[in-house]
Amino acid sequence: MTNLDTQMETPAADQTSMNRRSLLGALGKAGLGAAAFGALGSTSLAAPAKNIDADVLNFALNLEYLEAAFYLAAVGRINELRAIGGDAEIRLPAGLDRTTGMQFKDSTVQAFVKDIAEDELAHVKLLYGALGKGAARRPVLDLSAAFNAAGQAASGGAIKGFNPYANELFFLHGAFIFEDVGVTAYNGAATLITSPAYLQAAAGILAVEAYHAGAIRTLLYQQRQVTAAAGLYVGQVVGAISNLRGKVGGSKDAGLSDARGAIIAPTDKNAVAYARSTREVLNIVYLAPNASRGGFFPNGLNGSIK
Repeated sequence: MTNLDTQMETPAADQTSMNRRSLLGALGKAGLGAAAFGALGSTSLAAPAKNIDADVLNFALNLEYLEAAFYLAAVGRINELRAIGGDAEIRLPAGLDRTTGMQFKDSTVQAFVKDIAEDELAHVKLLYGALGKGAARRPVLDLSAAFNAAGQAASGGAIKGFNPYANELFFLHGAFIFEDVGVTAYNGAATLITSPAYLQAAAGILAVEAYHAGAIRTLLYQQRQVTAAAGLYVGQVVGAISNLRGKVGGSKDAGLSDARGAIIAPTDKNAVAYARSTREVLNIVYLAPNASRGGFFPNGLNGSIK
């Protein structure tokens, strides 16, 4: 792109709370002392670097801040995120009400967005809680100008002023920019994780992000022949976004379809999800290769990996 998370029966709610407490406890006992979540930017089987766990968890937390903000703003819950990690600015398009969110006409899309927003907020709380006093502060997030830049790049300048909160179809395009990236980022961690607690956490968040990505792709595929903007079909815009991500993100991407038909999960020849390094992920969220800030993170990420 250009300057473009017993034998006895337990009620579900209680079990969820117990699982979160158990994981936080396990992460705490692990001492943040084993490499995780792809901090080395490699899928090598070599021994991971020493004492980088907190850095990598904070890298993941920064990305979760972004995804949570994107979805929470849509459903009028952005103030819940503002209570976590500090009071850094979250830039939203003009006219979007922070307490009511966007206007939905499609109840199915609305239901999906509400569910994903809940998941992403939970991911932030999980990582923030696991890191404790070492948690990275929430950086400045841009969900306005960055989308405009992304829209122009994906359309060759034809789409200007892109606002993902204008309608459901635009929102799904915005979600597509993020979701596949989250899957590849977490998968990039797999060979670096040594702690069982980290492995379980990474695998669990990866699975949820993959569900999200599959849902967004399905909703977009159903409308692939609908005109999105500037005379371009949904399939064309999504394909352009995929091509741009692939260009700066290691050629690890796919649009909505190919000669065989629909693509619900972008994978390699073995049907294994792509894995991206931290640098490849940063190239996408900064909307420029080898940048240290910009795009959705105007001042860069907070933490050592940025």
